[in-house]
Amino acid sequence: MKKVLALLVIVSVLFTGLVACSNEGTKEKTVTLKLAHNLNEQHSVHLALSEFAKSVEDKTNGEVKVQIFPNGQLGGESEVLEQLKVGAVAMTKVSAAALTTYDEGYNAFTLPYVFVDEDHYFKSMDSDAVKTLYNDTKEKGFIGLTFYNSGARSFYTVDKPILKPEDLKGVKIRVMGFQSQTDMVKALGGTPVGLPYGEVYTSLQSGVINGAESNETALTNGKHGEVAKHFSYDEHTRIPDILVLSTKVWDDLTKEQQTAVKEAASESTTSHRTLWSEAIEEAKKDAEENLGVTFHEVDKAPFREAVAPMLEKYSNDMPKVKNLLDAFKGLE
Repeated sequence: MKKVLALLVIVSVLFTGLVACSNEGTKEKTVTLKLAHNLNEQHSVHLALSEFAKSVEDKTNGEVKVQIFPNGQLGGESEVLEQLKVGAVAMTKVSAAALTTYDEGYNAFTLPYVFVDEDHYFKSMDSDAVKTLYNDTKEKGFIGLTFYNSGARSFYTVDKPILKPEDLKGVKIRVMGFQSQTDMVKALGGTPVGLPYGEVYTSLQSGVINGAESNETALTNGKHGEVAKHFSYDEHTRIPDILVLSTKVWDDLTKEQQTAVKEAASESTTSHRTLWSEAIEEAKKDAEENLGVTFHEVDKAPFREAVAPMLEKYSNDMPKVKNLLDAFKGLE
């Protein structure tokens, strides 16, 4: 009896080992991908990422699961990118601006008036030029999968609208911490002031700044519309959010799993387009009716003309930026 039991144990161990080897060889095992971002659970991007997670699980028959960590639980954009490079985090959503330190081509998305309008923006983001850029960071630890619309950025101010570049003279505008925004505001005649987003509200109140620039949701989610009563639709930039995936994690997926992840990512971008439009409409209505913000239409031609030398300089200094801008121009 002891010999029979021993034989059964050996057979069981061998069988388990063979199954494990088979799973390892074909990579057919359950994989959980950690996806971290700094947005809350009500944000349209988080909702799109939740759909992405469900789609990935469905398309892989449960082989690949995506676990989402919102609200900056695993750190800020830069911190998570570093974790992602070593595979500690599988995926993250970051602003294209955060990727400029990894590949100069991403600077193209931070420049003013590279997109004629929203339709041109979506055509450009779906172009082969952008898909090539996504893979250019593979050796640096991650690749791009897709993008999410974060809207057109415009100026909003406390006392007066910005209807032409001359209106920015002497006006202190909060900018994010990258050079192209500083250069843009200077080119338009304003005074750029670098500040963390969390300090914008009190800085508007105290007069440290006279305005800022973002999309309509800053007025409501950030409550900036309680102080800044003029939103001017100059729509100078459209900086996308990029969904990126660790190279280490990507290479460990089967071809079928990779295809499923890519398909789910693309589908989430499509669904997010509707979610974002609804969020913008809601923010504008809320700002108008409850905060007393006035929205102003703007002739963009003088703004485009004012920043043209800046775009030329960036194109001359950065060949990859020039290639992307040329590709975008061909889609107008």
